[in-house]
Amino acid sequence: MHRSVHVADYTMIICCYFRVRSAIFLRQCKAKYLKMAGRRVTLKAIDWMAFAERVPPNQKTMFNALKTRSDAIAARLASLPEKPAVIDWNYYRTAVAKAGLVDDFEKKFSGLKVPEPADTMSSKIDAQEKEALEKLRNMIPFDQMTIDDLNEAFPETKLDEKKYPYWPHKPISEL
Repeated sequence: MHRSVHVADYTMIICCYFRVRSAIFLRQCKAKYLKMAGRRVTLKAIDWMAFAERVPPNQKTMFNALKTRSDAIAARLASLPEKPAVIDWNYYRTAVAKAGLVDDFEKKFSGLKVPEPADTMSSKIDAQEKEALEKLRNMIPFDQMTIDDLNEAFPETKLDEKKYPYWPHKPISEL
């Protein structure tokens, strides 16, 4: 017997959706799309229109808050300079009393090379992203979803009524 999805279930669905999208976004930022060693940070564009189509009407405020925060972060990243400010060593030579100290710091600073880590996770992240996006694209629309469909699409929402016979059918530590 199929039951219809209630408002609380919509909340759970959208929370799961946001968790998947935000996890994918964070992995993209950390692993693939943050370029290191002073180069300009570039982010992969998010298809906000397709994302908005999947959000139920009662969750639009959460979606708008997420989009606003994402846009603010992207604008802040875009405002950063491509290269860091150049150190004026001559100024420090005149301001520091101890002779040779600034020259020593300049030599050590210019000799400092921060190794860029090898990218070993991008292919795995891309595969996870494609899998998650394909799952979300092929998902039944929220307003047509039953509890069984919800549990199939998001297994973590399935309640264990046998192990935990009393509502909310989860251990108290998970509430």
